[in-house]
Amino acid sequence: MIGEMRERATGDSGPPPHGGDSEPAGHDPLVAFVRAMPKVELHLHLEGTLEPELMFELARRNGVPLRFATVEEMRGAYDFSALGDFLRLYYEGAAVLQTERDFYDLSRAYLHRAYADGVRHAEVFFDPQTHTARGVAFRDVVSGIHRALVDAEAELGLTSRLIMCFLRDAGVESAAATLTEAMEYRDLLTGVGLDSTEVGYPPELFAGVFATARAAGLRAVAHAGEEGPPEYVRGALDALGAERIDHGVRSLEDPALVRRLVRGRVPLTVCPLSNVRLKVVPDMESHPLRMMLESGLVVTVNSDDPAYFGGYLSDNFRAVQRGLGLDRAQLLTLAANAVEAAFVDEGRRARLRADLDVYAETAPLGAAAPGGHGV
Repeated sequence: MIGEMRERATGDSGPPPHGGDSEPAGHDPLVAFVRAMPKVELHLHLEGTLEPELMFELARRNGVPLRFATVEEMRGAYDFSALGDFLRLYYEGAAVLQTERDFYDLSRAYLHRAYADGVRHAEVFFDPQTHTARGVAFRDVVSGIHRALVDAEAELGLTSRLIMCFLRDAGVESAAATLTEAMEYRDLLTGVGLDSTEVGYPPELFAGVFATARAAGLRAVAHAGEEGPPEYVRGALDALGAERIDHGVRSLEDPALVRRLVRGRVPLTVCPLSNVRLKVVPDMESHPLRMMLESGLVVTVNSDDPAYFGGYLSDNFRAVQRGLGLDRAQLLTLAANAVEAAFVDEGRRARLRADLDVYAETAPLGAAAPGGHGV
């Protein structure tokens, strides 16, 4: 199936993968192994894929002034001390997104880049409040994104799901109003999520909004346990009915919570490079991902906001392999966990499983080493 999808790809495959892995794939067998491995991405903010080059292009198109004179100057500002620092720049960059075409171009650029990076299914987040608060029509946001998702499946075979996130710091009333507006486009959405500033906005505040969304048949995910405490993870499960926890790296601080997550096979969509860049952990060698795997947690690897954090999906896999000494079997386990956690029908899941199984059996790099927890 992987070969068939490559043959179906158009010549315009988008820019090469950006980020932390600059050495050629052929130099290190693990680099080539990770990049070619068929992967599923479950935690990706489309607005966070806005590379500076595209940002400048859209700014010129829409007459939006930028405070940076060059791409290099803009990249130089990507030195964050905390989540708040990143979010200020993130919202500033999002101001260039003004038309349906802009959202189409943004989404298409990510999807082609992701496909070149081995992604075969992506479940992407978008933040409509970031745009409607600036006067952009909800229909332009969702229609532009949806059209790019449809085109990517037709051209590349890359399947996708769209998850609408509520901004915690915009408040409950804004979230409820956004959900009401979104119901006109219900058929384009798979689920809802909760993101932005975590501390001070516990999940329980949004229980009613999520109950309404779930009653409409939407799946539920939520950011929790990144900058917020383990109690926010528990709240996301209990108050929001979250089926996946986005981040969740602080769960290890609460052994009872870990046991619950393991017992319930609750997926955690971890974003390693993001965690380092936002100072959730001091460096990759200190990241808890290996310990999470060894504790039996259903961990997946994702790229979060890759244009700002220095790496797309393969870069994140390679970073944890290098920093934590993960073996081939553990890398495959992380990939398999994402297949099992995806919001897809069983037919698509079976095909994704089969692609990964064939790759595990036929890819070079020797036999799988012991270790890692299967799914």
